[in-house]
Amino acid sequence: MNRLQLELAVQDAAGARVARAVGADCVELCSALRATGGVTPSMATIEHALAVGPLPVHVLVRCRPGPFVYTHEELTTMGRDAVLAARAGAYGVVIGALTEAGAIDIDATIYLRDAVWAAMPTVQVSFHRAMDVAIASGQAAAAMDDLMRLGVARVLTSGAAARSIDGLATLGRLAKQAAGRIQIVAGGGVRPEDVEALARAGVDAVHMSASTSIARPGASSGPGGGSSDAIDVTDQDAARAAAAAVATVNAQARG
Repeated sequence: MNRLQLELAVQDAAGARVARAVGADCVELCSALRATGGVTPSMATIEHALAVGPLPVHVLVRCRPGPFVYTHEELTTMGRDAVLAARAGAYGVVIGALTEAGAIDIDATIYLRDAVWAAMPTVQVSFHRAMDVAIASGQAAAAMDDLMRLGVARVLTSGAAARSIDGLATLGRLAKQAAGRIQIVAGGGVRPEDVEALARAGVDAVHMSASTSIARPGASSGPGGGSSDAIDVTDQDAARAAAAAVATVNAQARG
């Protein structure tokens, strides 16, 4: 096995600091992770996370929740968001677009990729869990071929399962097809106890949120200001457990 990497999904600079403290390899930065599955964070959030220090930050570029089929205006918005993230110093951007049939939208992916690379040619491009829709549509192999041909560096997927551990067979097939040409990042309900099996399936990285909800009461909750007094934060203990699981697997691989 190659060295397994740990990516933590975080929503702010505080989460990035936790990720750095536990030794995560990188973070995916987004907003509204639990509520929407993640959308593009604000520029201030990106800048603050980047200021944490030497930790690769992959910025999610997704203008709204919902289906991954986008209008021209939405693609233009995401292209601009991707460019701004790249110019701010993001190590990577995370994109994804599909056709109505569930295939990779080649034209949309090229548009977003080229916008990023025109601004900063070294920025890494990842494809997010829109991949799971393509897999569920029966287009896993074709989608992988498309992404490799387009120069995408990483693809985040659960193997189209509710939890990555349940998509183990599909993840193994994707890893075999990738053959080192694109990184397979297992994401979706990953727990520390799942890490060893995912590594043995051949994935290159595991993606975990390590998040928890904490109460923060205030006058802004309720109608007009939100429906809950709880906010989601990156939990240091959960992040440390994730890092320990990955470190154990890597130590075993070294023999």
